[in-house]
Amino acid sequence: MSPSIVGVFAGLLLALIFIQGGFGWFVLALLFAGVGYVVGAHLEGKIDLSAVLPGRGRG
Repeated sequence: MSPSIVGVFAGLLLALIFIQGGFGWFVLALLFAGVGYVVGAHLEGKIDLSAVLPGRGRG
């Protein structure tokens, strides 16, 4: 399983803690899944977040 997919599952599992609400909590779960995917894709090397991370810009 790729790190991106693992990131999505990690985000969804974290969001399950908050799911007990309704539509707003569902949107929050989608947000967590998106963040998990981005982190996993960054760790996998599919995307480069150096432009948005502090202290990691140009030399």
